[in-house]
Amino acid sequence: MSAQTTAKHVVIGAGLSGAAAAWRLAQSGAEVLVLERDAPASAGGSSHGSARIFRYAYPDPFYTELVVRARGSWDELEAAHGATLVTPSGSLDFGAVRDPHRLARVLEGAGVEHEMLSRSAAQERWDGLAFDGDVLWHPGAGVIDAERSVTAMLDLARASGAEVRTGWEVVSVRAASTGYVIASATGETVHADQVIVAAGGWLPALLDGLDLPEGFLRALPDFQVRQENAFHFPYRDASDRGETPSGAATSWPTFIYKGEDIQTYGLPGGRDAGFGGQKVAEYNGGRVIRSARDQDARIDPANRARVAGFVGRFAPGLDPEPYAETTCLFTNVPHEDMIIDRAEGITVLSPCSGQGAKFAPLLGELVLDLVSGSGTAGERFRAVGQRFAEV
Repeated sequence: MSAQTTAKHVVIGAGLSGAAAAWRLAQSGAEVLVLERDAPASAGGSSHGSARIFRYAYPDPFYTELVVRARGSWDELEAAHGATLVTPSGSLDFGAVRDPHRLARVLEGAGVEHEMLSRSAAQERWDGLAFDGDVLWHPGAGVIDAERSVTAMLDLARASGAEVRTGWEVVSVRAASTGYVIASATGETVHADQVIVAAGGWLPALLDGLDLPEGFLRALPDFQVRQENAFHFPYRDASDRGETPSGAATSWPTFIYKGEDIQTYGLPGGRDAGFGGQKVAEYNGGRVIRSARDQDARIDPANRARVAGFVGRFAPGLDPEPYAETTCLFTNVPHEDMIIDRAEGITVLSPCSGQGAKFAPLLGELVLDLVSGSGTAGERFRAVGQRFAEV
């Protein structure tokens, strides 16, 4: 290929967000080029592996209603791809800080099927778990296969004419007489009319290289990147082991626990750890790093001990000794919102605070609306002049 390429729309990053943007843009007939520093769903990003939670329960009705919209987008993606990407599991919410009764009221308002259970009733139904109060169950939750979802969306984008380049690390996006010149770490350049930045935990390191208006940059929050730890604990019951047939429900539910002393989440680990156990992690329990560039994949022993202690108290159906462990990235902003905003020809797509996976195919629709000028992603996701700048 020539040293410089011209493309109408360039998407930076081939994780869930970038793949969704590429799919929806290409589906609309737009010319799309995806530039990925490593490989799609890279282990150095936030979209690798087979286990992310799809759930409806939020204390804010805005997000629950957004999940309802996202479910329709997942249905469309699965139909186009021809295989299940969100395996049904149902989800449990418990713990005083999680406030399951408040969540139930939100689900009721959104028309999402759910059930409130007493501690004893929940214990009888899920004897592999232990509870410290009332429990919310909503059966519509599931487990997202993140890596396969990225592959599915990129395959559909390619089928609509998009190109995906791997091993192409973007270091700068500079305004030209028309559009933008995107430069790589090896000196290659691409000219684009529109740029969509979906760089995940790599975004903080890239911001200085983006030709964004000063006012927009000032309004952006301080992006906090954490190197999270996730642990796989084996099921004690042998019947819970083995690969789940495609499309079949998992044998264990996903769960979110928020108590006074620890906040955790758990879900069937899938092929990430041989289908042999439950993936459990402490929410925002990992160390803060400047950007994804500074990750070292080292497990924090203190974090392991806290999570194992939680499993020992609340998951008697699991062996509290992890048989596999890994690190992953969370990119946070104040108030745990997402940023989907545009300044001139650059769109910043950052579905932050560990919640982007469930919205993935819908994010592409929001970006398409924003870039095409046919709509906006919504005031809730704007950076300029919004509460995102507050600390």
